[in-house]
Amino acid sequence: MNGLELSEQYFEEYGRPMLERDFPDLLPFLAAGLVGRGSERFGFDDAVSRDHDFEPGFLLFLPGEDVVDRRTAFLLERAYAKLPKEYAGVRRNLVAPVGGPRHGVFRTAEFYEKHIGGAAVPTTYEEWKALPEYARAEATNGKVFFDYYGQFSDIRQALRKLPEDIRRKRLAGQLLLAAQAGQYNYGRCLAHGETGAAQLALHAFAEACLASVFLLNNRPMPFYKWQFRALRDCSVLSALAPELEYLLSSGNAKPEAEKKIKKTEAISAALIAEVKRQGLSTSESPDLEDHAYQVNDSIKDADIRMRHILDLV
Repeated sequence: MNGLELSEQYFEEYGRPMLERDFPDLLPFLAAGLVGRGSERFGFDDAVSRDHDFEPGFLLFLPGEDVVDRRTAFLLERAYAKLPKEYAGVRRNLVAPVGGPRHGVFRTAEFYEKHIGGAAVPTTYEEWKALPEYARAEATNGKVFFDYYGQFSDIRQALRKLPEDIRRKRLAGQLLLAAQAGQYNYGRCLAHGETGAAQLALHAFAEACLASVFLLNNRPMPFYKWQFRALRDCSVLSALAPELEYLLSSGNAKPEAEKKIKKTEAISAALIAEVKRQGLSTSESPDLEDHAYQVNDSIKDADIRMRHILDLV
């Protein structure tokens, strides 16, 4: 049983009955689920993940004090604390993990302020610029078991996809970085005999390609630890996962270096094909850089389009 399953079963067996029995009048204002930081919220946990912060638990979300007062929230917190301390052979943690508790009762605004830096969906260019993709992933992962009030899920749903011009600006920048690192600098570093720098170039290329794939899927990219795992679940370009892993894990001796140069070109071609399929570029160039500028030129908002191409990277 993974963490999401453990959480939902614990909620259905103990959480929901407690709410229906002790807080029936509060139910219309509640949401419950497992969302936020931790591999189990992404469904990526395994046996290794159980060495810390793994426990039966869930989150309850409340609107502001104008809807649910402090005393009611306090009573709900006490009721949650009294739920069984062990379930399915797993004990609840007695000490909160670094960064604060990951289960229990939260105000919806409190949860989103902690994860995305604000209580509502960004509305301006600068607000989107300040929001890292890993934070957006943490705010939209996991599962909501129910949301009778709707506030939590409305924000969550609006965060799942970037505004189109923001997506294109980020994509243009990442494609340009991929072009510079993979199609240009990797081979030049090898020619200089700088194998360490060549590997750094491949690392930069892989990072930019990963970011580009998630943007082409219009899906938040998680923390680096889970990027390859999440890439394998993407509907578009998931086949690039083993190719990018090979670039990062193999050496730079001449036979492998020649193979890696070919792979960077093949990966670049796959990105270009998807960019064109989505109607973001019409160029026939094999160079990612040319497509990066076409993506930037396709941005409708003139102010966003005229900003530096790397402004959202």
